[in-house]
Amino acid sequence: MRLKVLTPARRCIDRDVRRIVAEAPQGHFGLLPGHGDYVSELVPGILVYEPEEGPDRYVAVNSGTLIKCGEQVYVAVRGAVEGDDLARLRQRVEDEYRREDETEREARAALARLEASMIRRFRDLEMTER
Repeated sequence: MRLKVLTPARRCIDRDVRRIVAEAPQGHFGLLPGHGDYVSELVPGILVYEPEEGPDRYVAVNSGTLIKCGEQVYVAVRGAVEGDDLARLRQRVEDEYRREDETEREARAALARLEASMIRRFRDLEMTER
């Protein structure tokens, strides 16, 4: 099977695999070559895949969708972080979420300043019209 993991910003994975295990709202499920076509919602968690060569690999995924069509498996998620060691992957995910939270806080602060500025300008405009 060919696994492709895509986020809005990049293609994280594009490789042949022997097995995939992912998590849907109803629980974990597995895919092997020859499995019928399949579509599933994914919940935030760990997607496990076995590459053609080497040990299992892990991908921490945010919510998204998995589509298996023929031998192609597409995973479209908001965010993904790949690794081969769960402890290091956990640390990388925590670091990335921390950066995202900081960026989101900065964006909210900028939006609040913009809204306050607009309110002041509308108030000033209203006073000049009187």
